[in-house]
This record gives sequence, structure tokens and C-alpha cells, in this order.
Amino acid sequence: MSLHRQALVAHFGFFVWWLVNTVFSNGIQADVDCLKSLKASLEDPLNILSSSWKFENTTEGFICDFSGIECWHPGENKVLNIRLADMGLKGEFPRGLNMCSSLTTLDLSSNNINGNIPSDISKLIKNVVNLDLSSNHLTGQIPVDLVNCSFLNFIKLGNNQLTGPIPPEFGLLDRIKEFSVKNNQLMGQVPMFRNGTTTDYSNNPGLCGIPNKPCQAPAKKAVTGIIIGAAVGGVTFAVLLVLGLLFFMRRTYRKKKEEDPDENKWARSIKGANGIKLSMFEKSASKMRLSDLMKATNNFSKSNIIGSGRTGTMYKALLEDGTSLMVKRLQDTQHSEKQFASEMATLGNIRNRNLVPLLGFCVTKRERLLVYKYMPNGTLHDRLHFPGEGEKTLDWPSRLKIGIGSAEGFAWLHHNCNPRILHRNISSKCILLDADFEPKISDFGLARLMNPIDTHLSTFVNGEFGDLGYVAPEYSRTLVATPKGDVYSFGVVLLELVTGETPTNVAKAPEYFRGNLVEWVSNLSSNSTLNDAIDGSLIGKGYDSELFQFLKVACSCVLPAPKERPTMFEVYQLLRAIGERYNFTTYDDILVPSESGDTNPLYEVIVAQEGIEMYGKV
Repeated sequence: MSLHRQALVAHFGFFVWWLVNTVFSNGIQADVDCLKSLKASLEDPLNILSSSWKFENTTEGFICDFSGIECWHPGENKVLNIRLADMGLKGEFPRGLNMCSSLTTLDLSSNNINGNIPSDISKLIKNVVNLDLSSNHLTGQIPVDLVNCSFLNFIKLGNNQLTGPIPPEFGLLDRIKEFSVKNNQLMGQVPMFRNGTTTDYSNNPGLCGIPNKPCQAPAKKAVTGIIIGAAVGGVTFAVLLVLGLLFFMRRTYRKKKEEDPDENKWARSIKGANGIKLSMFEKSASKMRLSDLMKATNNFSKSNIIGSGRTGTMYKALLEDGTSLMVKRLQDTQHSEKQFASEMATLGNIRNRNLVPLLGFCVTKRERLLVYKYMPNGTLHDRLHFPGEGEKTLDWPSRLKIGIGSAEGFAWLHHNCNPRILHRNISSKCILLDADFEPKISDFGLARLMNPIDTHLSTFVNGEFGDLGYVAPEYSRTLVATPKGDVYSFGVVLLELVTGETPTNVAKAPEYFRGNLVEWVSNLSSNSTLNDAIDGSLIGKGYDSELFQFLKVACSCVLPAPKERPTMFEVYQLLRAIGERYNFTTYDDILVPSESGDTNPLYEVIVAQEGIEMYGKV
């Protein structure tokens, strides 16, 4: 190579090094500047920030040790959560937060934050999922711009001095799980959220609408005075004409509402396509048409919704012959009709006793509908955390059976399905229960049908790698789905079963605790109080040993290092050993993985005629 070429290569290499380091350092510096601005804009009478937030250190990840700061990764200055509750902080809402571009949780509750919520708040915390500004001194109105924070799951604005109406546009936030504005001075109609959203409007006398007092129509003003001559006739005629038109329009509107009570625009748009047949995988239902589904779901009425998640919304369909089905309307997908049909052909041929049977699909316009066998006992999430009226709490044998059966299904997908499938969206919502409380896995293979996600942050808030609380910690660095990532998510489900707690909100934890379920269990384990995590309703009924073994298996699944977690096959074998005395129905169709690296020496499982013995780290 000539000296001239060597010089060019050297210069180019230096340029690439400079460009990468400049972009990287700028990205890191933005989050550092964000916290500097936050500290400067708030008074800190308790000296909590002053004593902890030291910016002299420039070591990568140094801000991750600040009080109330959680990073995407301990060795990277990228802020994930800001939790500064009950620190006595004073001042207005910090505008410097716009520099924390990867922020997903902002908790400034129980402080002395005053002034208005910024009218352009979406520019400051656009990607925030959890917002808690409760128990402060905020005044003014709730800005309608907050609706542009479309990733919001939790909004807590209670115990302030907020006034005016709640913007009705908040009902468009379809991810909202909890909305609280208690103890304010709000007035007017409350927004209409989707089913399943927890709301708290208490101590706002001026609010009306469900669940508050009904809203009253404004009183009509009595017309006083005497109008003489032709004016009387003219005005009267005009009034009658207007009233007639209003009556006609109102009657037309009511008729339209009766035909389509939920104003379901997408369902109305496909009514003209009723002649389309469904592609069914079972011959017994091969003659079904889209019109049959429209009728069976009452034109996909909101009252027929039985669940919603990252991949779409599930509706109950009741056919004329009394057969019940489930129909999932997928979220928008960029796959062509041909690509979608090809994917469905693959999924339709996947059959396992632990999977919800996919019966067929339909493609019309931009809509993609999947038809499943109906599961009468709903999702594990609802049955475990929100049992209906008259429904008993799941006992331990039922929970153990659900854990074993689910593990068997996921192990089959990982190790024996052809092609092998990573679920990537494992949660207690994707595990459905049939009439006998046998678990059936849904949404398998659907991750490939979702739209590609471009940005680092939206990968998580949009659920490509799962619901909040279930996402493996390494995904924030690698952005690559792996079998061990699925194991982590399933480990959270196992923790739900044995603790009775939800992944993101631990009711039994101390009031000051702001972490998730995995963090809470980890803290108990480090303090040698792991038994405290077990659901109190299960203790003392002859299952204590099994409960603790089950809890240890769950903990092994959520270890921070992926290599230390068991494989899904090993999880299944460990759980099956715990439930051996119950004689649960299991099938030995999960073959021992033969590939190098599929087994973990830390979880040696010996299968013998007399049963399964467990050795090593559990």
C-alpha cells in the first residue's frame, strides 16, 4: 500500500472515530445536562440532591448512582426513570427534562412543586409511560397537550389545586391503565376511557358523569318580553323551523347510534366486504364468512371486548348455533396480504395442547382478523388479579397446574416447534384458561407480524419486547430477542402466581418502595426474607415447601445475567418435579434439547424412572 493511501486510511479511521465519539458523547451529555438543569431549577431544602448529585465525576454511568435515578444500563448515562418522591423539592415543573429523551417514568409526587403543568408538556416528556405529580401544589388546568404523550400508562395528578375541565381527548389514550385526579377542584364531564382503566375522581364536586353524578343539561333560558306584530310570527316560524331540523337531525343521529352504539369506524368500514370468506384451518368451519363474524360480535361492539394487549384487541363472538369463538383484531401491520397469508399458513399448522388453537383468519382492506377457539375463563392476568364477582381466588394446586402447563407450552415452542418460535410478548395476559383451567398460550408467532420499530426507546414502550415489568434487562442494550429473554418474562409470570402481585405495582411493598415485582423479590432475597414474598392466602395449607421451591425456580428465571437463567425446557422439568404428587396431565412431547449450549450445567436435570431429581442452583 502506498504512503498516500495509508495516510488516507489513517485519516478516514480517525474521522470515523471522531464522529462516533462525538455523537456518543453528545447523547450521553444530554442526559447529564438534563439532571444538571433539574437540580438547578428546584430548591432542595433537605439537601438530598445536593449531597448525592455530584457532577465532577465524568466516569461513564456516574449519574446512575444519583438518588432517585435509574438508568437503562448501570454503565451508561442514559436515564430510564426519575423517582424523586417525598424529597421536599420546591419550584415549578422542570423544563430541562426535555433533554432526558429516553425517560419512561417521572415521579415528583409528595413535594412542593407549584405553578401550572406546562402547556407544551409533551415536548418535555414525550416518551414517558408513568407520570406521577400527585400531592404537590400544582394549579391551573390540565393541559390538553398531555394527550400527545401517547405512551402513558399511568397518570396521577391527585392532591393538587387543579381547576377547570379534564380534556375529553384523554379518552384517546388507549394505553391508560390508571388515571387519578382525586382531591382537586376540577369540573365538567369526565373523559371516557377504555374498559379496564382504573379511575379516581373523588373529592372533585364539580365533576360529573360515570362514576360521578350525571351531567345535567344546561337550563333553557325563559324568553321574556312581548314581541309585537309581524316580529312574533317571523321569530316563531324561524324557531319552529330550527326545532324541526334539530329534531330530524337528532332522530337520525339516534338511529345511527342504535345501529352502531360504539361508533366503531373501523368495523363500519368493512361492512361492505361482508361477502369475504374466512380462511379456516378446520373443515368444519370452512363456510364461515366475514358477515358471520360481524353478526357474532355485534359489529365488533366494545361490549364484546374480552381483552386487549400489544398485538391487538380480542372480541368474543357468539355464532347462531351457540358456538363461542374469539376474534383478534391485529394492530396495523405493514405486511402485504400475500405475506400475511403465508405467516398464517405457518401458524395455522402449529398444534399443541398448551396453545390456543388458531382456527382461521380474514383479510379485508387494512384489517387483519384472527379466529381462535374460545377460552371461557379468560386471561390468567384477570383471573389472578381481578377475579369477577362470585369467582374464587385461584388456589395453589390450580396455580401450580397453570405454571407447569404454560412452561410445557413455551418449552415446546422453544425446543421442538418447527420452525422454533420465540414468543417475545410473554405475560399473564397471553396465558388463557379453558373451562378446566388448563392454560393455553396465545399470541405465539405474532411478533413477526408487528410493524418494525426503529428507535431504541419505542421498542419498549410499544411492546416489541413485551409489556412493562416483563422485559428482560439486557434488551435495553442488545435490542435482540432471545430465548433467555422469554425465560425472564415467564419468570415474572411465575412470580405473579406465587406472590399474587402484579409486575409493576407491589401492594405488599412498603409505601416508599417504587420498584417493580422483580426488584421487590430481589430485595427480599438479599435480606434473607424471601418467604415474605409468598401470597399470604396460600401459606399454612400444606403447600409451604412447594411454594418456596416454586418461588426459587421463578427467581432463577429473572436473574440479571441471561447465561445464569435456565432454559425453558429446564424450567418445565423443574416445575413438573414440584407438582409430581398431583398427577397433572403432562405429555412427554418436549424432547431433551440436543444442541450445544441449549442446556445449562447450573440446572442439571436427571430424568429417571422414579421421577425427576434436581441438583445444582435453584
